[in-house]
Amino acid sequence: MKIIVTSIFVPDQDKALAFYTKTLGFVKKHDVPSGEYRWITVVSPDDQDGTELLLEPNEHPAAKEYQKKLFADGIPVTMFGVSNIHEEYQRLIKHGVEFTMEPTEMGDFTIAVFDDTCGNLIQIIEHK
Repeated sequence: MKIIVTSIFVPDQDKALAFYTKTLGFVKKHDVPSGEYRWITVVSPDDQDGTELLLEPNEHPAAKEYQKKLFADGIPVTMFGVSNIHEEYQRLIKHGVEFTMEPTEMGDFTIAVFDDTCGNLIQIIEHK
């Protein structure tokens, strides 16, 4: 068994797709109609057959509340691995990304947390 798709809730799929592709650098894998919304997934440009991230509409009241509370409590909804967190941090800062935690060493890891502009906090991590 392996993880093939994971999801994050977003209020606006088009805005999320733009941020995750243009700002973060992911590649759109799927964008197909799915009822009132779309099945939109992005993947790492380095592993286009790897795990997909679904940009899932947060239209359900429970999804909205879940997303809102995690954000308010400063809890990241997911984690992305990077090879050089300081370079990635500087690259994202230049793209206007707002961080709630600058790169911080924690044992064998360095982590940072940013706002994805879609109601989520995302953690990036580098393993030394």
